[in-house]
Amino acid sequence: MFTGIIECLGIVKQIEKDGGNLHFTIESSISNQLKVDQSLAHNGVCLTVVALSDDRTSHTVTAIQETLEKSHMGNLKVGDFVNLERAMKLGDRLDGHMVQGHVDQTAVCTHVSAANGSWIFGFRFEDSAQNLTIEKGSITVNGVSLTVVNSGINTFEVAIIPFTYEHTNFKSIRKGSVVNLEFDVLGKYISKLLMTRGL
Repeated sequence: MFTGIIECLGIVKQIEKDGGNLHFTIESSISNQLKVDQSLAHNGVCLTVVALSDDRTSHTVTAIQETLEKSHMGNLKVGDFVNLERAMKLGDRLDGHMVQGHVDQTAVCTHVSAANGSWIFGFRFEDSAQNLTIEKGSITVNGVSLTVVNSGINTFEVAIIPFTYEHTNFKSIRKGSVVNLEFDVLGKYISKLLMTRGL
């Protein structure tokens, strides 16, 4: 379980194909604090640390076929930056919202505009009966906990403050960029309940 508050940026140093899986080696400032078998969110995708470099400056995680189909992990290239967050601790403050690290689908950035010291990012996602946004509801974009504004049919916007812009990979998102989405888990449960009851 995560909060959507990004700890640091990592950089992709190596990608290795293994059958239908991809092994990503990520260099980061928190790699030296990790251990094998630990859960870590990469752009919102919960992945297990499978190896650490000898100098502990990087770690390796594996994305299986299911993960690659549901997320944009398969689009990553060497040199790309990823948002990293370790699993939350019991007793810590929940500064974002409850994030599972289970990406629901991807979205495409439709526009980026400056807004008097902040930025507005717009996104469009494919139609899904279960995945929806509501005005002022929570959404996770590339692992970042955000508040929805201008919620539409398969579209929404988020406002990004300078701190978030500088400390996450939002500064590399442009029109046409593909991002990972995790919708609010409470909304998904309610949507599923309504569908099963034919409402």
